[in-house]
Amino acid sequence: MTFQFQIELPDAGQRLDEFFASRFGSLSRMRIANLIEAGACLVNGSVGRAGYRILTGDSVEVSFDDGAPTAMSPEPIPLEVIHEDEHVIVVVKPAGMLVHPTMSVKTGTLANALAYHLNKSRIDEGRWRMEDLALGSSKSFDPRSSILNPQIVIRPGMVHRLDRATSGLIVIAKNSRALTVLSRHFRKRLVEKRYLALVRGNVEEEAGSISAPIGRDADQRPRWRVMESGKSADTRFKVLERAGRATLLELEPVTGRTNQLRIHCAHIGHPIVGDEMHGNCESRIADCESEDRSLRIGDQSEIRDSQSAFRLCLHASRLAFHHPAGGDWMEFTSPLPADIVETVESYRGQ
Repeated sequence: MTFQFQIELPDAGQRLDEFFASRFGSLSRMRIANLIEAGACLVNGSVGRAGYRILTGDSVEVSFDDGAPTAMSPEPIPLEVIHEDEHVIVVVKPAGMLVHPTMSVKTGTLANALAYHLNKSRIDEGRWRMEDLALGSSKSFDPRSSILNPQIVIRPGMVHRLDRATSGLIVIAKNSRALTVLSRHFRKRLVEKRYLALVRGNVEEEAGSISAPIGRDADQRPRWRVMESGKSADTRFKVLERAGRATLLELEPVTGRTNQLRIHCAHIGHPIVGDEMHGNCESRIADCESEDRSLRIGDQSEIRDSQSAFRLCLHASRLAFHHPAGGDWMEFTSPLPADIVETVESYRGQ
């Protein structure tokens, strides 16, 4: 099946792979990348590259087997909606939920929940077809009209992500224009994000910053870690409360590297409570600080026992950005979930 698009001004400047991702909810990012690599995506008749920035007037097309397994389908999963208008929706993602499907997980994700929430009236009326997730398959399609035209499926545009184990605020675009604008704002760091994290040990400084490059090493686990050859990464922190043998921090990711907050907290010897991936510091026992300046984090038996009772105590608590349509500054907050509050309470008594 072949889909053709004539690029108009609202979409100009997007990467080719990002453009297709905003149009096809039935295709995973991995499959889009594979289609482009295989030469199935053309720009003005020539094989396109994933990083090509599309221009106004470009003719773009993609061909794929519509009968292949889909990566997203609507599911009636409850959502905690903080804000919603015709351009964006802000929700609180629970811990344990993937933001979008992967090669191995196709259901139960935030994308599945949003696909249902944003198209509920269409689904209830029996007008839902998975192929309709290919938004804009006609040359006359206006991406800004998807909210106004009930015949067009709304495909959630994922602007940013949260780890599966992390809970908290996330903003999703409801049309192509909003996705383009918000994505640009995130790249230019025009968005404010704050996280609350309960970390092991007593953080002595009231506030400070962590600067440590993060890279990926396919031969070690965890693959993402601090390494000299990695990309620069910066995190600011502020102590909110010292609770026994743990500290409640407010974290600000200045950069946005994969697992940055988890890696940086572990790097300074104060891993986030419940972080089984980075909290053990098995490859850096000599560099790890103590939980109470006497217990080495290298004491794996005690660490694992304490971790087993908790989920990752990391929550995206504040999100602020310029509205992609009107430009108004919007701020949203989300308190610590009850399970993390209970964990904080358990440490206060130690």
